[in-house]
Amino acid sequence: MIDRVARNHPRLDLMRPSSTSQTFSGQLSFLRRKYTQDIQGADLVVSGLPFDLATTFRPGARFGPQAIRAASVQLAEIASHAFPFNDNPFDYLAVADYGDVEFVSGYPDQAVAVIEAHADKLLAEDVTMLTFGGDHFVSYPLLKAHAKKYGPLSLIHFDAHVDTWEDDGQRLDHGSMFLRALREGLIDPNTSVQIGIRSFSEDDYGFTVMSSPWVAENGVRATVLEIQKVVGRRKAYLTFDIDCLDPAFAPGTGTPVAGGLSTLDALTILRGLGQIDIVGMDVVEVAPAYDHSEITAIAAATLAHDFICLKAWQKKRLK
Repeated sequence: MIDRVARNHPRLDLMRPSSTSQTFSGQLSFLRRKYTQDIQGADLVVSGLPFDLATTFRPGARFGPQAIRAASVQLAEIASHAFPFNDNPFDYLAVADYGDVEFVSGYPDQAVAVIEAHADKLLAEDVTMLTFGGDHFVSYPLLKAHAKKYGPLSLIHFDAHVDTWEDDGQRLDHGSMFLRALREGLIDPNTSVQIGIRSFSEDDYGFTVMSSPWVAENGVRATVLEIQKVVGRRKAYLTFDIDCLDPAFAPGTGTPVAGGLSTLDALTILRGLGQIDIVGMDVVEVAPAYDHSEITAIAAATLAHDFICLKAWQKKRLK
């Protein structure tokens, strides 16, 4: 339950909703949490990275953070009985919405430094970061910051694409940053997994790859067990490219690929990862201009919501 702290303690303040407005109005922070950059006492901090200058097909993911927040209002309404956890995650976690990082227009080469500095600042407060992209390139500077704090990480990577194509180490490309991260020692491929893949790669570089057909043939339970086996007790970073989902469930993305996971399968796998020490998560590539009835944004918001519930469940077990 809520820690016994003074009524004006910032942690207790972050455990209250920022608004009791009806779902169709009011402040659009994620899950109605308090919008603030004063994160003293926070356990988990949400922030947005509206950057999409590394895309190779359809742009528009810069509007992703805004769309995910807007899609979270119904989840906020029922947070006291979060499904299927049947508990209120905010009884155990103090969560703040930090807002979005600002990027100076016309200087895309500054993006890595800007994102890394933002992550460094938040991680210095010993919080868990939950970050909304933006295109998938933003995971690279996030990994740089997390690796500085935790050492080389196991990567849990949900995607249609392997994102390990070659580049020169300088290119802004949302399809090559994980090979760069591997070569820089940010991630350990031998303890990392890629789920939902359905694109060609000449080399798996040591990653355990569970393609979308593999998940369909073996099922979500086998997928969870394989992730647990590969990652083990190591610290892991989870990155979820929304195009891991089939376009039937997530049309609002820049590089849709047919034959992906269903939203239910992805959520069930995520909900099964409570035994893993996930130190940070991002949800990327939501491009609302291509969405229909907010189904992509709703899927992204629910994935992020369930990650918060997982972290709350882990903290509850320690009490």
